[in-house]
Amino acid sequence: MINPKLLNPQSIVICGASSDIHKPGGKSLKNLLESPFNGQIYAVNPKETEVQGVKCYANVNDLPQVDCAILCIAAKFCAQTVDVLAKEKGCRGFIIVSAGFSEENEEGAAIEKHIVDTINSVGGSLIGPNCTGFLNTNYSGCFDTPIPKLDPKGVDFITGSGATAVFIKEYGMSNGLKFNSVWAVGNSAQLGIEDVLEHLDETFNPETSSHVIMLYMEKIGDPQRLLKHSRSLINKGCHIAAIKSGGSAAGSRAASSHTGALATNDAAVDALFQKAGIVRCHNRQELTTVCGVFMHPEIKGKRCAVITHAGGPAVMLTDVLSNGGMEVPSLKEHPASPALLAKLFGGSSVGNPIDFLATGTAEQLGYIIDTVENEYDEIDFSVVIFGSPGLFSNKEVYDLLNEKMKTCKKPIFPVLPSIINVKDEIADFIAKGRINFPEECVLGNAICKVYNTPKPQPENVELPKIDVARIRATVDRCKDGYMEIADYNELLDAAGISRKKSVEVSKKEDALAFAKEVGCSKDVPLVMKVVGPLHKSDVGGVTLGVKDLDTVAKEFDRLIVIPETYAVEMYPMLDGTDVYIGAIRDPKFGHQIFFGLGGIFIEVLKDVQSALAPITAAEAKEMLTKLRGYKILQGVRGQEPVNLDLYADQVARVSALVQAAPEIAEMDLNPLLGNPRYVTAVDARIRLEK
Repeated sequence: MINPKLLNPQSIVICGASSDIHKPGGKSLKNLLESPFNGQIYAVNPKETEVQGVKCYANVNDLPQVDCAILCIAAKFCAQTVDVLAKEKGCRGFIIVSAGFSEENEEGAAIEKHIVDTINSVGGSLIGPNCTGFLNTNYSGCFDTPIPKLDPKGVDFITGSGATAVFIKEYGMSNGLKFNSVWAVGNSAQLGIEDVLEHLDETFNPETSSHVIMLYMEKIGDPQRLLKHSRSLINKGCHIAAIKSGGSAAGSRAASSHTGALATNDAAVDALFQKAGIVRCHNRQELTTVCGVFMHPEIKGKRCAVITHAGGPAVMLTDVLSNGGMEVPSLKEHPASPALLAKLFGGSSVGNPIDFLATGTAEQLGYIIDTVENEYDEIDFSVVIFGSPGLFSNKEVYDLLNEKMKTCKKPIFPVLPSIINVKDEIADFIAKGRINFPEECVLGNAICKVYNTPKPQPENVELPKIDVARIRATVDRCKDGYMEIADYNELLDAAGISRKKSVEVSKKEDALAFAKEVGCSKDVPLVMKVVGPLHKSDVGGVTLGVKDLDTVAKEFDRLIVIPETYAVEMYPMLDGTDVYIGAIRDPKFGHQIFFGLGGIFIEVLKDVQSALAPITAAEAKEMLTKLRGYKILQGVRGQEPVNLDLYADQVARVSALVQAAPEIAEMDLNPLLGNPRYVTAVDARIRLEK
């Protein structure tokens, strides 16, 4: 729990206060004095007696009792200062903007640890160190600017980078985005992003709390806590948008399995955000735009009316929406369209986009919006694009737009692109509490992201029944490393995962005996594979369509001498489309499940979906529809379709298996052959790491 003296202190001291507002100590004091804070303010600086009109103490020992401290002093002095404040002055809220701690060297890390231990010992709360600070509607405890207009219904912004926070605030504020709080957690020595989310979750009040949360993070310290509290907040009615940067540094690591090559940190983040219901963004513009969309009424459907007086932006927006899975339905033949068209200037169009020309008036815009609201049941929301060539004021149009946004039930998103020609009119529109989206394609992309991000997955899900006791017995007796065929087949059978029935032979006579037993022929062709080499195809270790005993004998002799081969696996050929299921364990994120097109295509196309375990069959089936190759699974050009219910069930069973056996570090079922009758694994690799 975050100490209330950090959030709503009655007294604050600036340690390192200065009259020079170009220094952190000076700017922090200036920001505090100009904030809504009406409690007692103290300053500490051994060289001053008064700073910016505030009495200045030479030493923290001379201070009276104080609730909260903002430290703008050298790192080497911070530990002693915190000791006095925490143990003698009753201070429980700490904001350390100073740098030179764990981000710099071991000495700094030791100082940081001492500070955290001291603050923890008295039940205090720390923002930082190495941060720009903290602000909320009670006070500004930061040294950066701009200070946004604070509003209880504004955005709660949590960031791991203070400098990035400045740029995000600037872009958002310039377009009318309001903020409720800004938490620049810096080194997160005590309070990190997950801790702030937990606080917002545990204190959430649907009447008074912000319903929009913005995150910028360069690391995820505790994915499970992030998932837990994000899911909880979103289920309570919040919306969360986030940037997680630094994903490309991990890259695609060299690994012994296809799953290992796919399992980048970035893929795990995508899977986490999808399970939590977080809208993932990739730049500042996108992040603030998504949050701007959140500040409007929720979009209930995918059908948009594009209302414009300029054709080009409307066409570009229509492309973005259509490509993003939204719809811009034609309204040309709608019964209400002729009456609307009659109220517009000649040459206008109501086909959708609804184009009422560069000469369109506020009155005409009102007619259009009313028709969209009351007559066009095919429409769920609208985007209004209205700029100016600089010939006249747009104030009347923007005033009408503001009024219509108050009364209409269908969401209206304003695109006011003329940020120079009518900047005063846009400023007036924003001053009324509105948000402007100056670029229609950025808005369109944000709308698509918001609408297409799934709701949080339930915390407790029902997975297929599997034989956990049999799985545990097998795992417990096996050693670390890749499992033998007999052992991993035991796991697959216990989990109810369909697999081909095969034998592993090391003698030619055993190979011939199996071929005779299954009736090897042109009607029952066999597959023969080497056992031992990692990638069988690469060493010529796979033979398909073996139809007679002579070929069985010849292929056994050829395969058994391939380097690293110690046996040959044999089984009757199956048919179907190559698909894939894999799993990999991440020390922070847990098990991640991958599934999609299989065989050699996984290396080329990488057309897979991924989710954090647990994953249900229903969730897997929905995700399969998002594959680029989904139509292949449905069956194309005479090819049989894959039974998606069976495929999704196999994905869920892999999820259940890795939860029963967390020692599974990597697992590949590639390929599984899928058709309307079965989805069966024909090759598998499972590596244990206990």
